[in-house]
Amino acid sequence: MKLRKLGSSLEVSALGLGCMSMSALYGPPADKQEMIKLIRAAHERGVTLFDTAESYGPFVNEELVGEALAPIRDQVTIATKFGFDIDLATGQRRGGTNSRPEHIRAVAEASLKRLKTDRIDLFYQHRVDPEVPIEDVAGAVKELIAAGKVKHFGLSEAGVRTIRRAHAVQPIAAVQSEYSLFWRGPEAELLPALEALNIGFVPFSPLGAGFLTGKIDENTRFDPTDFRNNVPRFSPEARKANMALVGIVKAVAERKGATPAQVALAWLLAQKPWIVPIPGTTKPHRLEENLGAVDLELTVADLAEIDAEASKIQVQGARLPEAALRMTGR
Repeated sequence: MKLRKLGSSLEVSALGLGCMSMSALYGPPADKQEMIKLIRAAHERGVTLFDTAESYGPFVNEELVGEALAPIRDQVTIATKFGFDIDLATGQRRGGTNSRPEHIRAVAEASLKRLKTDRIDLFYQHRVDPEVPIEDVAGAVKELIAAGKVKHFGLSEAGVRTIRRAHAVQPIAAVQSEYSLFWRGPEAELLPALEALNIGFVPFSPLGAGFLTGKIDENTRFDPTDFRNNVPRFSPEARKANMALVGIVKAVAERKGATPAQVALAWLLAQKPWIVPIPGTTKPHRLEENLGAVDLELTVADLAEIDAEASKIQVQGARLPEAALRMTGR
């Protein structure tokens, strides 16, 4: 497995594993023992970055990741997140965001127990809290780093101004946001800012929440509990219109003897050497497919073709429901 660096010192596998879908949001939770086997299989194939959050479940995904990685804890990087207003005793969501320093400290302690570890390698603020100055958030994480409970600081779905302010207090190793051929918003301001600040980028939904695999069309029916039922970009009308984008990666995939998913991930990896996508899956064969993207070389001509064809397409539908969008880019 090839390695990449996030920030100045956090070295991880070129592809990580997003673990959220094993427990939440993409339908019913998968079988726990099967997911433990999948996580360990990913590590055997060279994956060292595993991404979770207290809110996935809540709590159950951290417990899953902690149990799966306990035997190999010192060989992996565990990323988790704080920042939602979740009752730490009951797991009940009480509202929107909560990044008060005392809450961050409490979340860290709870996450450490669930993850069966003495340190969190990468601790992200899940969403920016408009009620708490980002300097206070960065300061709280800085204290956790000084105490040895956290190794690196990250932000998720934050705006450039917030990133700069936080980075001035405690250097940020990585920013996590959605990025793929299905959503290229970070290219305008975020990626140039991260490059200037030497901050790594961890794209979630690098396969467009599954759309870029070519396995979804306007007739696909999602489980009633799948979050995509509420995403404008996944309405049947939008899916039908957006199939043209899938056609681009399919054409390149056929020529390269690869799959659409591999092309989509290889395209992301080719954008910057400090980008580490975290595709998620619950299926061993999809894990193998995704990992194949690391060795798929897209030429300058391939990349130019993808960009030229994609520039002709206006992707239809917002990437998130309105309420969720209001929590991004702060």
